[in-house]
Amino acid sequence: MRRLALSFMLAVFAAGPAAAEQDLLLGADMSSPAMTKAEMSRADVEAMIQAADGKPIDLNDKALSGLDLSGLNLRGVNLRTARLNNANLRGADLSGANLEQAWLLKADLSGAKLADAKMFGITARDANLSGADLSRSMPIGDFKGANMSGATLVDLKGGADIKNQSMGLMRAVFTSVNLSGANLRGANLGRSRLEYANLKDADLTGVVLMGSDLSGANLTGATVTGADFKNVDVSGARLIDLKGQSEAKDWAERVNIDRAITQASN
Repeated sequence: MRRLALSFMLAVFAAGPAAAEQDLLLGADMSSPAMTKAEMSRADVEAMIQAADGKPIDLNDKALSGLDLSGLNLRGVNLRTARLNNANLRGADLSGANLEQAWLLKADLSGAKLADAKMFGITARDANLSGADLSRSMPIGDFKGANMSGATLVDLKGGADIKNQSMGLMRAVFTSVNLSGANLRGANLGRSRLEYANLKDADLTGVVLMGSDLSGANLTGATVTGADFKNVDVSGARLIDLKGQSEAKDWAERVNIDRAITQASN
């Protein structure tokens, strides 16, 4: 599974935007037991938590797909390269967890605590993260189609590191993600992919969006005070009834300004 995770990372990040348009799951047998079954039960995980006596447990590379782990205290858990597809993690405490290269396709993380979590190389397409707390987490991975409505993403670290040549193409993929009503104050989403994202009524105060792709996104009613729009592609984006627009940074430096939608249709 580590080789599979590595292949995913290379396909998503290293190959650039053109390759990112391809199916990032190509080559992974999503019907295999390794991706659909659990090798442990909830009782097994609860026993590990109890035996650990407050210390983080190690579930590195475990097959946990479809498992009900809702409401569990998994603070600091090591889930690196673990498979949690369709797992129920609703209301679980995953603060400070290591979710690097983990698979969470269609997983339910609604109301979960993911503050300070490491998510480098994560695959969480169509996951439910509504109302979850991802403050200060590092979601450098694929969240395409995920539901993050009402989520807290304060000081999120999802931007590409352009100073690091080996990391410069690695970024958050939030294509078609529902971020309506989400709190993204101070988040770094520089050079991230937000095409067709729903950011209606979201709080983007102080968000770094420099170089990101917001084409087709819906920002109706969003707060953009202090947000950095330098080189942001707004082609087809709905920029209607924005709050704090006059205080947004580099507002005139947006790309495809003439293609943005600035008035509601009758």
